[in-house]
Amino acid sequence: MAVIRSASMLPAKREALTLETADGLELVGELALPADREPEATLICVHPLPTHGGMMDSHIFRKAAWRLPALANMAVLRFNTRGTESQQGKSQGAFDHGVGERFDVAAAVEYAEFAELPRVWLVGWSFGTDLTLKYGLEPGAEGAVLLSPPLRYSKEDDLARWADDGRPLLALVPEQDDYLQYPEAKQRFASVPQAEVVEIERGSHLWVGKAEEALDRIVGRILPEYAPLPTTWDGPMERGDTSAYADKSVAAFGGFLPKAGDEHGSPKSERD
Repeated sequence: MAVIRSASMLPAKREALTLETADGLELVGELALPADREPEATLICVHPLPTHGGMMDSHIFRKAAWRLPALANMAVLRFNTRGTESQQGKSQGAFDHGVGERFDVAAAVEYAEFAELPRVWLVGWSFGTDLTLKYGLEPGAEGAVLLSPPLRYSKEDDLARWADDGRPLLALVPEQDDYLQYPEAKQRFASVPQAEVVEIERGSHLWVGKAEEALDRIVGRILPEYAPLPTTWDGPMERGDTSAYADKSVAAFGGFLPKAGDEHGSPKSERD
């Protein structure tokens, strides 16, 4: 029985894939499936702001793909939005400030539907939560989990559409978030009756040191019988390649949003 560590990669069927958007772009993606059984639910990971380090390899999503197929019987679909680059490659197109990205989210959900993946949930992080709120009410999506929602690109009318639709929404708000903290988040999401807003004690926007809690909360909402996740594994286990992000820069963690008036400013670093 071995302890599951930060870079532990548990068994799964992993497939590189290409998502095709309605406006003609090809997006880099990966699907991780349980190694020896059918998945019970599916996560579509919508990553943080690419101009400030966000990508499909941002640490929570990387760990989700490495662990959840084995530990929670989940399929994990990650992809790079238009113009975003990671170790897996670069998606076509260019960052479009949350506008053209609507086609990227739709392409991911459509792929999940085509592949007959079960119980599709969107999991957005930071900028990815804005994309989820704006474009996540696709017919094939069951609900959404929001990590560090800044409510910056998404607006009140986006929240109103979720309220009217009624699909479940879980917002996980770090206590020390740089953009939207729990008291204001609770107030802003009050317009969505079915939204559950949870404060993450001692958490930060990048969830440094909190990835395991993020995964526990996600699994606990969607497949509660698998939560909390085990911390040990009795079986084959590899060490995942994190060398491309070994400098522990913002790219290793998730990506800060720019401050007002600094849409293309320099990334902010944070140590583990």
